[in-house]
Amino acid sequence: MRGRHIFGLAAALALSVGAPAWAETPSATAAYTFDVADITAKVGAPTTMTVTAHIRDGYRILKAYNNRVISLSSFDDGVAFEQKLIKADVQEGTLVFAIILTATKPGKHPINGVLRVGYIHGEGEMSMVSQPLIANVTGAE
Repeated sequence: MRGRHIFGLAAALALSVGAPAWAETPSATAAYTFDVADITAKVGAPTTMTVTAHIRDGYRILKAYNNRVISLSSFDDGVAFEQKLIKADVQEGTLVFAIILTATKPGKHPINGVLRVGYIHGEGEMSMVSQPLIANVTGAE
């Protein structure tokens, strides 16, 4: 019985000395603010939705990372996307994503995707994080 108690104590000590039991997951909103607005597009005519990611003070854009929007989709197939993966352009200290899309039918159509962005904080902290992209495209005749 005494052997089990010592083993249990040793296991508990080993767990408490290692990494913390939980670690906060980095958030894209800690490093960036995002500008995205619902748009209206003529049905059948390609248009561009622009999403801008502004880096916060104390952070830097991880330019070597493949900053991008992925997994673009339309809830009701009312919007078609020219590409499913959109790479960011770095412009004046921001990441700019130009999403070319076409409304395929009239009305309001929810769209979504995932922004994958990287940042540098301090001397050596690099992180790649995800942020949902949610907006609406209204198809007009």
